[in-house]
Amino acid sequence: MSSVVNTSPLNRIPAEFSAVTSVLREARDTNNVSISEIPAPAKLAPYSYALGAEVTADENFIAASGESIEELATGRIVVLFDPDAPEEWEGSFRIVSYIRAELEHELGNETMLGHVAWSWLEDALEANDCELLAAGGTTTRVLSESFGTLATRPATIDLELRASWTPIITEPEMIGDHLEAWIDLLCTVAGLPPLPEGVSALPGRRR
Repeated sequence: MSSVVNTSPLNRIPAEFSAVTSVLREARDTNNVSISEIPAPAKLAPYSYALGAEVTADENFIAASGESIEELATGRIVVLFDPDAPEEWEGSFRIVSYIRAELEHELGNETMLGHVAWSWLEDALEANDCELLAAGGTTTRVLSESFGTLATRPATIDLELRASWTPIITEPEMIGDHLEAWIDLLCTVAGLPPLPEGVSALPGRRR
């Protein structure tokens, strides 16, 4: 992959950040998850690196579900680095995550959806032995309705999960555990097995 690290041309990329991004560039597609480098935000930190991912259904999944759904979930993960270690980060690195997936209406109206979705993130990080600090985030349900010439389109409900946390990294390779946890989370939100140990997909997940 080619590098899309955002930084000022006047700044030399710190070795610590360069080593971490080198690990992230080794990320490869899995059976259902395609991963690619994407432009990283330039204003969140002096240095940033981003990956985008999409979960798609394979033939077996489509046959089992009885529906011809291809895209199950999309997401992006951004690794930020600030040598000054902002106080709110509690460290020099910060991971920012965004995941979105369409839900069945019954699940979209489930009162515990936000709590369950956040527990998926916690479980994925724990299952991959990730050490972290200062985790925070939000879960949002997005109702989309169509009108006029698009009125025949059915309404949809999407789950958006935004999260950020400070990874504790003593060796560059440890960032790979956080990436693996994020991929597990993406697959869980998409309703695909295998799920992290102790996690169960909610019934009625869009299939």
